[in-house]
Amino acid sequence: MLDDPGGTPGLTRRESQVAELVAAGLTNKDITARLTIAQRTAENHVERILGKLGLTSRTQLAVWTYEQREVPAGN
Repeated sequence: MLDDPGGTPGLTRRESQVAELVAAGLTNKDITARLTIAQRTAENHVERILGKLGLTSRTQLAVWTYEQREVPAGN
């Protein structure tokens, strides 16, 4: 699947949404309720995101997501 222009670089729009929810501290169960998806789908999204980004934990994903929000100095 190609990157979605509305998402975070390297992730689809849905993966970007899931990454933001992980960064907000939501569990997979919470994500399923928020996005109205199956729990296994949420788990798959998180696993796929971690793999794409070369990360091994939700904490690393939260930090990565936060860093993507930062505006470079001078802008």
